[in-house]
Amino acid sequence: MPTLAEPFRVELTGPEGQTWAWGPEDAVQRVQGSALDFCLRVTQRRSRAETDLTAVGEDAQKWLDIARAFL
Repeated sequence: MPTLAEPFRVELTGPEGQTWAWGPEDAVQRVQGSALDFCLRVTQRRSRAETDLTAVGEDAQKWLDIARAFL
């Protein structure tokens, strides 16, 4: 996979309302939503449209479409 043009941030809301975050705080490209929906998405249990996940920026959009966790 090619290197991303710029970093992006992932911000997920945990089950008790806490924020889990990775990546630079000032990143323009972002993926945000609930941790549950993120897990359901990357394990292919839900389509992106069935979640509350949002992606801002072209790289973040692509990443959210292809992100996968293999169990």
